[in-house]
Amino acid sequence: MSDQKNQGQAAAVENQAAGKAGLSQEELDELVASSDAGGRSPSGPVGILIMLVALAWSLFQLWIASPIPFMVGWGVFNDTEARAFHLAFAIFLGFLAYPAARTPFQLTLGILVPLVLTGLFWLGADAGTGWWIPIVGLAVIAGVALGSPKDRVPVWEWAMAIAGAATALYIFFAYEGIATRVGAPIQQDLIVGAIGLMLLLEATRRSLGPALMIVATVFLCYTFLGPYMPQLIAHSQKSLGVVVNHQWITTEGVFGIALGVSTSFVFLFVLFGSLLDKAGAGNYFIQVAFSLMGHMRGGPAKAAVVSSAMTGLISGSSIANVVTTGTFTIPLMKKVGFSSEKAGAVEVASSVNGQIMPPVMGAAAFLMVEYVGIPYFDVVKHAFLPAVISYIALVYIVHLEAMKQNMQGLPRAYTPKPIVQRLIGIAFIVGFICALSFAVYYGMGWVRVVFPDTAGYIIFVFLTLVYMGLLYIASKEEIPTLEKDSEEPQVLPLPGPTVRSGLHFILPVVVLVWALMVDRLSPGLSAFWAAAYMIFILVTQRPLTALMRGESNFATETTRGFVDLLDGLVTGARNMIGIGIATATAGIIVGAVSQTGVGSALADVVEVLSGGNIMAILVLTAILSLILGMGLPTTANYIVVSALLAPIIVTLGQQNGLIVPLIAVHLFVFYFGIMADVTPPVGLASFAAAAVSGGDPIRTGVVAFFYSLRTAALPFLFIFNTDLLLINVGWGQGIFVFVTATVAMLLFAAATQGWFLAKNRIYETLALLLIAFTLFRPGFWMDMVAPPFERVAPSNIEEAAMQTPVGDNLRLEVSGVDEVGAPITFVALLPISEGDTGEDRLFNSGLEYIKDGDSVVIDNVTFGSPAAEAGFDWDQVVEVVRMPVPQPSKYWMFLPAFALLAMVVFMQRGRGRPEPATA
Repeated sequence: MSDQKNQGQAAAVENQAAGKAGLSQEELDELVASSDAGGRSPSGPVGILIMLVALAWSLFQLWIASPIPFMVGWGVFNDTEARAFHLAFAIFLGFLAYPAARTPFQLTLGILVPLVLTGLFWLGADAGTGWWIPIVGLAVIAGVALGSPKDRVPVWEWAMAIAGAATALYIFFAYEGIATRVGAPIQQDLIVGAIGLMLLLEATRRSLGPALMIVATVFLCYTFLGPYMPQLIAHSQKSLGVVVNHQWITTEGVFGIALGVSTSFVFLFVLFGSLLDKAGAGNYFIQVAFSLMGHMRGGPAKAAVVSSAMTGLISGSSIANVVTTGTFTIPLMKKVGFSSEKAGAVEVASSVNGQIMPPVMGAAAFLMVEYVGIPYFDVVKHAFLPAVISYIALVYIVHLEAMKQNMQGLPRAYTPKPIVQRLIGIAFIVGFICALSFAVYYGMGWVRVVFPDTAGYIIFVFLTLVYMGLLYIASKEEIPTLEKDSEEPQVLPLPGPTVRSGLHFILPVVVLVWALMVDRLSPGLSAFWAAAYMIFILVTQRPLTALMRGESNFATETTRGFVDLLDGLVTGARNMIGIGIATATAGIIVGAVSQTGVGSALADVVEVLSGGNIMAILVLTAILSLILGMGLPTTANYIVVSALLAPIIVTLGQQNGLIVPLIAVHLFVFYFGIMADVTPPVGLASFAAAAVSGGDPIRTGVVAFFYSLRTAALPFLFIFNTDLLLINVGWGQGIFVFVTATVAMLLFAAATQGWFLAKNRIYETLALLLIAFTLFRPGFWMDMVAPPFERVAPSNIEEAAMQTPVGDNLRLEVSGVDEVGAPITFVALLPISEGDTGEDRLFNSGLEYIKDGDSVVIDNVTFGSPAAEAGFDWDQVVEVVRMPVPQPSKYWMFLPAFALLAMVVFMQRGRGRPEPATA
């Protein structure tokens, strides 16, 4: 799902894009294949074998995700065993599908890394036991140095592929033996682990480029060379046995959480997207977006944004999204007046943002479930609002670009209805959908209660009847296709027939969302049922459509349906090669962090660099995410930065009096990892868009970066205003937050683009930024006018607890020591419980203390109490007590903000207004 960035491939794209010639469709297809699925597809028996292995991988993942193994009592794998097979498939296909790049830089790294690892392993081995290490290192170096062609697989690469798969499967076949010698690896374990680490890093270089390989190697060097590091980050000596056991034999390293998420969840969502695309949903989404929005100012660009948001459901790859939608949208954008660079930039900004759109969000949503420890439903809820606001703002940015140049849209093949009639029609459709949703929701609930044993069969029959009805409707229509390369004026198709031509594609998405959001099934099981229903549709839609149209090619269409299924299963597996390898290699970095304790050392470094300022910490984290993201796929970037810096932000924020929810920090890291896909000089998505448009790749990336500033601003905003993440927000307030945040983001976009109703003057841009900030964070100004807390002496803590309403938080500044005995000061929020006195309330919240003059010392903290969860511990000293006091609503600050906005509107009204767009 993440965008794999092979630097050798990026260089090829950059060279072609720099020529401004544009790439042919065949060249673009090859670009996507080489980036996402591997650039080698040999013919003959070898090609068939690669296809069969990929097919076997998809079938294996469907098998372990289904309830069938538990029903028949055979083929049940535990998590570790399933991860072993998952990685074995990924490494085996990685060596066969990705040829070894022969650029001098790639070749040098491919030889240097196993050479460095050979030295490290030799250094960490016990005397007289490491005789095999040079042999292993030289064998890997020889396999890399010999290289490989693109049209065949030489014998030494077969050996590397088989050896890599065998080292992964060792965890499965030696599972019982490993379980009996936990923490005491034997020589066989060391040999297998050493070979596995070397081959995994080589597979990483091939499929993902050198960046992740380099980062993982640096962390391995740090693990072995701890005593030789600077004082601040030094740690104890780690032997080869300890490192290999931690990284390969246990689930702390390679076979850790990241690979587990890839095995359990991500593969199935990638497969689901591949099957949906093979069924024709990608083209359907594009055509629907154009039929609905193509007539507006800059219509093709707005349609590109909407279609990319919908395509994000079926593709988490930035480059695949750019090429899939961009080959169609970019030429049409250029026809209505967008320059090559701006057309490419719009496509890049919208395609990259597909990874932040729930319910899939690349692999990040499922990783957050594991790392943050909250349900998947909550992750989607928190991520939904910023994603929607970001896309709305991008549509507005496109509108502003069209306003600047007075662009028109594409002509329609019909006369539009009056606006009032259209609004009534939209309201009727929305009302019908809402009524249908309620009927389905309560109807399903009734079926489950009345027919508990057969409810699943009844629901499947009902869903199939709906599918048959929608397919019958679709069979009467044809999905239209605009000719992107035609010199003739393009006429938009009717929206109604276009929408009706593929409504059945929505059903698998409904199944997925229903299973995730309503039935609250696990992401893996939800994706399985969605993929299973998608397989049913893929096999049946062609022959059934032929029957409904009275055509006589039923057998031919049935065969084509099974061919589409086979193609989708193989493509889904090949798209997963880089992701499986990336999550395994990122596990090396996570394992090194947990084994060396570098996280606490890094916290000291970050605190020194930032001076303890939370905003400086966030900026440093954003910069690090951008730098790492220039070479790492989004998933690996998120894993690395969240493992290193997410706990630091939470801890240092608490020390600065800012209580930052962990989910907000993880979303912050994820957003900036995605921004790296846009940012020059790497940003492969920008180079791919430039290759399609024939524009300059660096200028395309720069323009795309400015279009994406809204995505860069959102993470800072939801760190300080968690209402944007719908944390502890009800429905009514949630709608209010959505409306005000959307208005604020549109004003921010108008400020950064230099155009609102007319071209902005400098003071108008500053005013729009001030208004946007106020709408996003009204509490910032209200806290200055009326502070929300009153400072109280620690000795008066009982009075403060008594005056604090039950359920509200008492804010306490506490000093003590951390896990290693270093002095620490932080802010803790203590929820106040029921009680007759202040002392009773504090006791019921889990806090016992001793007064010593004016100071308060924590004497005991009840296990599992609110006080324990807030971070209180024995012998801590309460330095300051801040009691909540009544404060005017922060939303009063909207009044001066809207007054200032009215002034800006008055100043710009009628100034340089373009001609209205044609209807």
